[in-house]
Amino acid sequence: MSKSELEKLMRLSAKVGADPLLVQGPGGNTSIKRDEVMWIKASGTWLKDATARQIFVPLDLQSLAAALHKDDPRCESCVDFVNTSLNTGGLRPSIETSVHGLMPQRVVIHVHCVSTIAWAIRQNAEVSLQRLLRDFSASFIPYARPGLLLSRAIRQHMAPGSEVLVLGNHGLVVAAETVDDAAALLAAVTEAIGLKPRPAEPHDEAKLLQMADGTDFVLPRDPDCHAVAMDEWARDHAANYVFYPDHVVFLGDKLPANPASGAPAILVPDAGVLIRKDAKPAVEPMLRCLSDVFRRVPHDAALKPLTPGQIDALVNWDAEIYRQTLKT
Repeated sequence: MSKSELEKLMRLSAKVGADPLLVQGPGGNTSIKRDEVMWIKASGTWLKDATARQIFVPLDLQSLAAALHKDDPRCESCVDFVNTSLNTGGLRPSIETSVHGLMPQRVVIHVHCVSTIAWAIRQNAEVSLQRLLRDFSASFIPYARPGLLLSRAIRQHMAPGSEVLVLGNHGLVVAAETVDDAAALLAAVTEAIGLKPRPAEPHDEAKLLQMADGTDFVLPRDPDCHAVAMDEWARDHAANYVFYPDHVVFLGDKLPANPASGAPAILVPDAGVLIRKDAKPAVEPMLRCLSDVFRRVPHDAALKPLTPGQIDALVNWDAEIYRQTLKT
């Protein structure tokens, strides 16, 4: 595979990373396999920066493949398979490296597409998505914590020849032999499962400014963040449940209305959203994601939140503890 393919992946990564309906903050990852090396997005980096700075980590493909075949515990972080001579930036591989290593195709794109999530958090997700993706070689993978556990779930549930994976309560993976084919597949799949959002009620800026005055909170820059607080059903679900990994990782397991709570953000009923002044850059995109997801879920849909045990496994996972040390 030529160097131009790697450059194409960088351009595609930047484009995908700049679309909040596909990727939010440091979420999502892309990879390409060439010359016995798999280049994958580094943990904590943002796909939108792919053409501006080095965000890809090189891994020894043969060693990684052998370890995945043996269900080697080192596949939890994959740091032992980094090609240190090529890793000039000293970066650490994405927490979802094992997913990319398991896919036999050369190019793999993993996104947290909001329409995918809006399907994947429902109790009937697998049945609905099988119908919508009947024209694709697709597999539904029940939720498993990223890393080794997700690798095991993929090996168990992925049908031979799959080019599309929907990860329950998580996101979407597409894979192809070239960057152009992967981009076309991503576009086709997201169109097939796309959901139109409900109109959002306008937020009450005056009330929010009054509430934030003299506190450590400010209004988000993106007005689309407010929609989740303007819909009672959406607000209740977003405030009291967790439906996908990045929700709990960046926003915590509760989003209260009280500024004294210490949460990174608060949902003010029928007014909008406030964010702590010292919140990490990823907090606002994750709030926008919550709004985008719940605007695409019918109020009568039966949902499947993560369990307390699944939430605890994410919060106390070494890979996520490391990512939390980064300024993302």
